[in-house]
Amino acid sequence: MGVKYDERYATHPADAKSYDTTRLRDEYLVQNVMEEGNINLTYSQYDRLIVGGAVPTTEALVLESIDPLKAEYFLERRELGVVNVGGKGTVSVDGVVYELDYKEALYVGKGNKEIVFSSEDAKSPARFYLNSAPAHEVFPIKKIGHKDAIVVELGESDNSNRRTLNKLIVSDTTKTNQLQMGMTELHKGSVWNTMPSHTHSRRMEAYFYFEVPKGQAICHFMGDPKETRHIWMGNEEAVFSPTWSIHSAAGTSNYTFIWGMAGENLNYADMDVCQPDEMR
Repeated sequence: MGVKYDERYATHPADAKSYDTTRLRDEYLVQNVMEEGNINLTYSQYDRLIVGGAVPTTEALVLESIDPLKAEYFLERRELGVVNVGGKGTVSVDGVVYELDYKEALYVGKGNKEIVFSSEDAKSPARFYLNSAPAHEVFPIKKIGHKDAIVVELGESDNSNRRTLNKLIVSDTTKTNQLQMGMTELHKGSVWNTMPSHTHSRRMEAYFYFEVPKGQAICHFMGDPKETRHIWMGNEEAVFSPTWSIHSAAGTSNYTFIWGMAGENLNYADMDVCQPDEMR
């Protein structure tokens, strides 16, 4: 048990056009996000966002610093967003315990030293999805429960993209330095997310797909809007989206995903939209 991590470098869009399937998956796809008894992290050079998961079972898991941070403790110069996608669990922050139910979130600001994840029932463990970004200012810890999320209904059944967007850790719910996180739930019969697609060169983004039924898959689209690529993904897998890349997907079933962003601003509406009939 412990904290495991790997690293990803940033890529130029002109280079990415030459990548084959294996290289695309190696550079952008994050598998094995959730592993029972461990904290798994992937450190990205895209705005230095870290994505990962913590799945405590019979023992609690401590979020320790990793070598790329060169920090005494994980949140010495960082902020953290947590969304529970499993059974009931708790996050202890310097001894203060926060209970997180399914699809509830917690923001933890810079400077908090001890982060401990626990599950209420080891047979149905909590599965904490994590995003972390560099921070320069200290903001208060805040739990975003079901009633605290800002809910927006989007899309239409006729276009197979009816979905419920839950803004969890955004500037309208809590103060952050640059981290933003939310969750989008596709309605039954709808398979398209983030359509029309878009880029936002001021911010990078990461997607984490879950509630993907067994035997089904997600086809995640990325790349320059005029020369797109795709990555097939499974349940509880994440993908990095560079600033120059669209990020959209269609599934073979409905599903849910968590989006996380970091970068130049906190303006959720700051998007450069690309209409469906404009993409190549």
